[in-house]
Amino acid sequence: MAVDFPKMTTAEIRSAFLKFFEERGLKLYPSSSLVPDDPSLLLANAGMNQFKEYYQGKKTMKEIGACSCQKCVRTNDIDVIGEDGRHLSFFEMLGDFSFGGVSKEQACSWAFELITDVFKLPLDRLYFTVFTDDDETHDIWRSLGVPEDHISRLGEDDNFWAAGPTGPCGPCSEIYFDQGEEVGCGEPDCAPGCDCDRFLEFWNLVFTQFDRQEDGSMPELPHRNLDTGMGLERMAAIMQHKSANYDGDLMQGLIALGEKISGKTYDTESYEGASRSLRIIADHARAVDFMISDGVLPGNEGREYVLRRLLRRAVFHGRLLGIEGAFLNKFIDAVNELMGEAYPELLKNVTLVRGIVAAEEERFSTTLDNGRVYLDEALSQLEDGAVLDGETAFKLHDTFGFPIDLTVEISRSAGHEVDMDGFDAAMAAQKDRARAAVKGDAWGSFNDVWVELSDTCAVTEFCGYDDCTLDDARVVALVADGVSVDSAAAGQDVEVVLDRTPFYAEMGGQMGDAGSLTGTANLEVSDTKNHNGLYAHVSHVVSGEIHVGDTVCAAVCAHRRELLRRNHTATHLLDAALKAVLGDHVSQAGSLVAPEHLRFDFTHFEALSDEQLKRVEDLVNEQIFAAKPVVTVEMNIEDAKASGAVALFGEKYGEVVRVVSVGAEDKPFSRELCGGTHARNTAELGFFKIVNESSTGSNVRRIEAVTSEGAVAYLSGRAALVDSAAATLKCRAEEVPSRVEMLSQELREANSKLKKALTGGSSDAIGSAIGAAADMGAYKLVVAELPGLEAADLRNVWDTIHTKFGSQAACVIATVTEKGTPALLAAAAEDAVAAGFHAGNLIKTIAPAVDGRGGGRPNMAQAGGKNAKGVSAALDLARTELGA
Repeated sequence: MAVDFPKMTTAEIRSAFLKFFEERGLKLYPSSSLVPDDPSLLLANAGMNQFKEYYQGKKTMKEIGACSCQKCVRTNDIDVIGEDGRHLSFFEMLGDFSFGGVSKEQACSWAFELITDVFKLPLDRLYFTVFTDDDETHDIWRSLGVPEDHISRLGEDDNFWAAGPTGPCGPCSEIYFDQGEEVGCGEPDCAPGCDCDRFLEFWNLVFTQFDRQEDGSMPELPHRNLDTGMGLERMAAIMQHKSANYDGDLMQGLIALGEKISGKTYDTESYEGASRSLRIIADHARAVDFMISDGVLPGNEGREYVLRRLLRRAVFHGRLLGIEGAFLNKFIDAVNELMGEAYPELLKNVTLVRGIVAAEEERFSTTLDNGRVYLDEALSQLEDGAVLDGETAFKLHDTFGFPIDLTVEISRSAGHEVDMDGFDAAMAAQKDRARAAVKGDAWGSFNDVWVELSDTCAVTEFCGYDDCTLDDARVVALVADGVSVDSAAAGQDVEVVLDRTPFYAEMGGQMGDAGSLTGTANLEVSDTKNHNGLYAHVSHVVSGEIHVGDTVCAAVCAHRRELLRRNHTATHLLDAALKAVLGDHVSQAGSLVAPEHLRFDFTHFEALSDEQLKRVEDLVNEQIFAAKPVVTVEMNIEDAKASGAVALFGEKYGEVVRVVSVGAEDKPFSRELCGGTHARNTAELGFFKIVNESSTGSNVRRIEAVTSEGAVAYLSGRAALVDSAAATLKCRAEEVPSRVEMLSQELREANSKLKKALTGGSSDAIGSAIGAAADMGAYKLVVAELPGLEAADLRNVWDTIHTKFGSQAACVIATVTEKGTPALLAAAAEDAVAAGFHAGNLIKTIAPAVDGRGGGRPNMAQAGGKNAKGVSAALDLARTELGA
C-alpha cells in the first residue's frame, strides 16, 4: 500500500500529542513511577493508574482533564517477547483523561482532529470500532466524516470495559490503521478485530458512564469519565511507515547497537535466531533501565524478580549472539541517550543503574557458566526428543541459581521439553520443608483487629518531637491477645492506643519508644508500633486496672529517646558521607536506629575498601566535632525537593513533609525528608565509629556503627581486648601487632614443615603407599587413602610419587579434609597415559561414590564430594576399573 502521509519521530509524536491536549485545557502530568501507589498492581501498566482516585471521586481536579505519557511494564507475556513484532515488556502509553469535564463528543472530535490534522493519517486507512449497542459513539464518528463501511460494531469482549462484576463500566471505541493487504491474512472477511497484522489498533477510548449493579442493571454514573490510551511504539511504527513495534526509531537504534556489538544482522521478517535475540535485548534493556531508575532492585520476589528475570534474559541472549564479556551497560547508555531528555530520572540515577547492571551481569555470567556445564551434560545423555526430568531442572534452579525459563529455553533449542510438573513438585516439596523449619505461623502476627479499629478510631496524633511527657492522653482502644477489650488488669500484657502521644512508633527504621503510662493503673511500655496510623503502646500492667476512656500520663524514657535521636541523625550524616565518597548513586535501602547502635543499608555494587571506610568515618566526625545545628522544618513536597532534600529511593510521600537539615541553611551537609526524631546539634553525637561493613544481598551493602555512649562502650571493649592480648603475650599494648605478626610467621613456618613431612617421601603413610604400589606392567600404580591432608596437599603427594617412579608413575589417592569433605585425585605420567590410564574418565567414574562430580585431563583430574564414608568404595572402584 502506497505511503501517503509524512513521517514523525517518536519524540515528535510524544510532544505533539501532549501539546495538542494541553492547548485544549487538559493538565499535563508527568509519568508516575513504575512502582505504583496501588498495592493491587505489581508495576504501572496503564496511563490511568495514577488517576485512579480521581475516577473514584476521592480527588477532584480543577482542570477539565489530564494528559500524560506513562511509562509501563507488562509482566504477563515475557516469554513471547521477541517472537513477534508486537509484544514489549516496556512501553509508553499516551493518554488523555477526564472525570466529568470532557464530553464524549469532545473526546471523539479531538481524537479525530489529532490523527487526521496533526498526524495527517489518511481517512481511507482509518477504521473505528464501537460497542454493539453504542449508537451514540457510532453517530459521533459518522458526523465527523467517517464512512459507514469504516465503522464496526464489536461485542463485550472487545469494546466494553468494566472494573469488575459490579461497579463503573462503559463502552469503548478503538481506532485502527490499515497496514495493507500484504500483511493481512488474505481472508475476504478480514476486518478490525482480526488476529492478523493488517488492522493495527493504536488508540482506545473508554467511556466509563455506567454503574453496574448486582442485579445487572446499569444506571448512569453521576458524571461520565474518559480514559484513553495510545501506544506510542505502535504509533511510531505507523508514522514511520513500518509494521512492527520494533521497527520504530527508538527500538531500531537499540537493535543497531546489538548488531554492532554482536556482528549479527537483523532481519525484520525473521522471528527466530539472532533477530529474536536482538529484539529481546533491545526491549529488556529499556525495562531494566527504567525499573532500576524507579527504585526496583534485583531480587527473588515480585517486581524485583521481574527485573532480575528481564536482566538475566537479556544477558543470556547476548551469549546466544556470541557476545563475550559484559555488554548490557552499552545498551543502558544508549537508552539514556535516546530517552533521557523525556525521562530525566534515567540521567539522575545513571551511576546506580550501571553499577547494579554490571554486578548482576557478572554474577549471572558465573551462574550461566556453572549451570550450563551441568545442563549440557544432562541434555547430552538424553535420547532425541526425550524430556528433561523435573528433578534435574530443579537442581539447576536450587543449586546453581539457574532460572527455570532459561533451562526451558536452552532445552527446547536442543530439541527437548522440560518436565514442568516434576519441577513444580520439587519446588513445592522444598517450600513444604522450609515451612516446616519455621517455628510458628508466618501469618500469626497479622491481626484483623487493627483493620477494624482503624474504621472507628481516628489516627493517633504524635506530639513528641519536642516533649517526652503528656499529662492528658486519652485511651481510645485496648488490644490483648489480638482482641479488642474494654479493660486490662495487673499482670496482663496489653497494647494501648491513645488519642495523642509523645511516644514515637517504629517507623523509617527508628525503633519505637519505651517508657510508662500512669493513671488508674501503672504500665511499663516496652515498645510502640504503628498500625495503620494507630500508635499501639506495647505494655505490661504493673498495678491497677486500665480502661478504654481513661486519661493517662504518657512518659517516654528520655535517656533512651536521646540515644535514638543521636543515632538517627548519624544515619543522615552517614548517607551524605557515603554519597560524597562513593557517588550520588548511593541510596538508602533500609535502616535500623536502635539506642545502642545503628544499621544503614545502601545501594552499592562492591565492598568498601579500608580507605573508603576511613574517609566516610572522618567526614561524619568532622560534622560532629564542628557542632553543626540540626534544623527541622515542614514544607510542601515540591518545595522540599527543590531545596535539594534527599528522598528515599522509591519512597512515596504526602503533600506536606518534614525536612531535616544538618549545617548551614544555604549549603547543608545533609538535607533529607524524614519524620523521625533527631539530635538538636551534631555535637550531641559525641563521635561516630563504623564497626562493620558487609553485603546483605545483590547490590546492597550494610554499615553498622555506633555513636555517643555506644561508641564509648565499643572502644572501651576493644581497648580491653588489646590489654588482655598484651597480658597474654607478656608485652606492652603497642607491641601487640608486631608480636602477633612474629607468632604468625612462626606458625606458618611450622605448618609448612608439617605439610612437607606429611606429603613428602619421609612420611610413613606415603612411604607405605609407595611400597604397596601395584605393578601394572607399563606403570606403577599407587592407590591409597591418606589421612590428615587437605585437597590441595594431594598434588604434593603426587609430586613425591612422580619423583619416585618417573614416567611410569600413576596414582589414585584420597583424603578427608579437616571440614569432613572427601577429595580425590588421579594422576599419571607419560608411560601410564600411553598405556591407557585416563585420569579424567577415571575420576568421573569413581566420584559418585563420594556424592561428587569431577573430571579433567588424561594426566590429572580431581573431584570433591559430600560423602566421606564413600572414600573406600571410590578407591575400590578405581582398582576394579584399572584391573589392579
